[in-house]
Amino acid sequence: MHSDELQLAVDLGRDALVVALKLSLPILIAGLVVGVVISVLQAATQVQEQTLSFVPKMIAIVAVLFLMMPWLLTVLVEYTHEVVTDMGTWFR
Repeated sequence: MHSDELQLAVDLGRDALVVALKLSLPILIAGLVVGVVISVLQAATQVQEQTLSFVPKMIAIVAVLFLMMPWLLTVLVEYTHEVVTDMGTWFR
């Protein structure tokens, strides 16, 4: 494997990981924030019901997905367009 091909593989892998992080971070943050708030409320009230933490997290994640979907799709389409456009230069 030539150094150019190795560098291309590293760049593609890094770009894919950055896009995956961009796409998942808003969803993970929403779940984390809601989980912490519910945990504090459960600790304060000493109510340890499992569905009390699960249902609000699911609602928050679905709400974030619904609100962020245009941006998420834009990031994904831009990355896909960049990869497909650059494919012609990779195999020369």
